[in-house]
Amino acid sequence: MKYVIVIPDGCADEPQESLGGRTPLEAAHVPNMDAVVAAGIVGRANNVPLSLPAGSDVANLSLLGYNPLEHFTGRAPLEAAAQGIPLAADDWAVRCNLVTVEDQTMKSFTAGHISTEEATSLLATAQEKLGGPRMQFVPGVSYRNLLIMRPGPGEPVPFSNDTRATPPHDLTDKSVLDDYPRGPGGALLVQLMTDSVELFADHPVNKARKAAGKLPATNIWLWGQGRAPALQSFQEKYGKTGAMITAVDLLRGLAALVGWKRIEVPGATGYLDTDYAAKGRYAIEALDDVDVVCVHVEATDEASHEGRCDAKIKALEEIDSKIVGPLLAELKKRGDFRILISPDHPTPLRTKTHSHGIVPLAICGAGIKPDSATTYDEVTAAASPVAFDEGYKMMSYFLG
Repeated sequence: MKYVIVIPDGCADEPQESLGGRTPLEAAHVPNMDAVVAAGIVGRANNVPLSLPAGSDVANLSLLGYNPLEHFTGRAPLEAAAQGIPLAADDWAVRCNLVTVEDQTMKSFTAGHISTEEATSLLATAQEKLGGPRMQFVPGVSYRNLLIMRPGPGEPVPFSNDTRATPPHDLTDKSVLDDYPRGPGGALLVQLMTDSVELFADHPVNKARKAAGKLPATNIWLWGQGRAPALQSFQEKYGKTGAMITAVDLLRGLAALVGWKRIEVPGATGYLDTDYAAKGRYAIEALDDVDVVCVHVEATDEASHEGRCDAKIKALEEIDSKIVGPLLAELKKRGDFRILISPDHPTPLRTKTHSHGIVPLAICGAGIKPDSATTYDEVTAAASPVAFDEGYKMMSYFLG
């Protein structure tokens, strides 16, 4: 039996006035997703407990079948795992965004989608001026970077579970004045963020970006702190091997921690310009090697963060035609299979950020008795009797 999971990140949404009261999923032309529903079932899941932040870290832990109330320690440790950075028991990883803040307003949580080369240069300066042997700024991809804190022997651990820091994508076009880090270690994070403002002001990277009419990276924004989680391998837990296709370090890190193969796809950007067709081709090839192939696509989430309804619909249609369609056709040639389509969490265009709440899911394949539904969207899912109030329990159902 072969299993495929397609995650259109953050695609669940609210009815849009501009779409005549439809959601982007309802408005998009997604015949292959609809075909999965028609051949199987539609349902819903709640992947983010109310006591935890509504982030992709919590939601994807749940979606992959791990109880986030037991295993969630923070976003940054997952991204550290993606880069192969070992964390000792007292080490903390902190997410380090490059952002654009003007007049105390978050203009861009991506610093205008700064390039990886530019980000690496800025992070090198931060390491030289602000870092040290026990405080390391680690470049990642574009605006997504890390700060690794390693207390020395006998030194106090800088943070605790009471440390609070706001994801910058929650602050798009909003004031940041009341959302600086707080709690244990919060003052240290704020000082680093403040120091980076002066450090980056006249940096050659920012001078060049301004000259080109691009947004500068005004400072670092620190959040998502946590220690390394302990996760049982997916094969031990569910008896299946797996592979992850994604352009996002968070999902790469989850894959590493659960023992899945990570497949890098040329042209996969984690943005709206990603190569959807290449992701589909690589996923088909991966079916030869593992039991479960997971394809994560960030584009739908990015469109919501930017408040672009048209871009969200286009991304859904690209996922449908270039990933779901080819995979569904291939699976039908291979014998028994199951395919799951599900976002991790809702990302409403109205708020431009992640939210708690249910997401629609569709499953078809061997042993799945079709229901009467024929379309994949939030309205159809809300009417379904198939519901997973604890989203992590859905994986056992999917795997049969």
